[in-house]
Amino acid sequence: MSERNNLFPVFLKAEELKILLVGGGNVGLEKLEAILKNSPNAKIKIVAEEFRRKEIGDLARDNGNLQLYERAFTEEDLDSVDLVMLATDSRDLHIQIRALAKKRSLLVNVADTPDLCDFYLGSTVTKGSLKIGISTNGKSPTLSKRMRQYLEETIPDDIDNLIVKLVEIRKQLKGDFDFKVNQLNEITASWLKKNKEDQ
Repeated sequence: MSERNNLFPVFLKAEELKILLVGGGNVGLEKLEAILKNSPNAKIKIVAEEFRRKEIGDLARDNGNLQLYERAFTEEDLDSVDLVMLATDSRDLHIQIRALAKKRSLLVNVADTPDLCDFYLGSTVTKGSLKIGISTNGKSPTLSKRMRQYLEETIPDDIDNLIVKLVEIRKQLKGDFDFKVNQLNEITASWLKKNKEDQ
């Protein structure tokens, strides 16, 4: 029997959290861009001894929710944060920060180190109100990326129109839960079939 992915999928309201990102190099920039792509208003404190000045500096200038601290990590950096993301090139530093964060019951993500992670950053597909998360249990970011590309090409750009219509229809439907689900399923199937025929 093949291994099962037992991760529990969660979509966080990142703009309501305070995120600590330690690391300002290529991987730190990649993590920062991933957060901002999904949650442009996220509040992020970035601590690094060195930054990719142009890219991270430009993002910080354009986004008042980013705070840059060009120095070494200190334990006080964990004060008043909800989530910790580590993206330096030092496993020892990651282990040290993770231990400090765990004492405070903070969830930690460590770049390219699944054994130190409490959660992973999966690939996401966003079309209007629809967001789909993709996970390979931390094993193959390349496959996650390919699946994201496939879904972005496959899901119609106007899917948000269907979502808006379903909200309105759901408000008007009478009957029990099962009846409403069946009605909405029929409407969705009909819309997807028509959309496929139109392509």
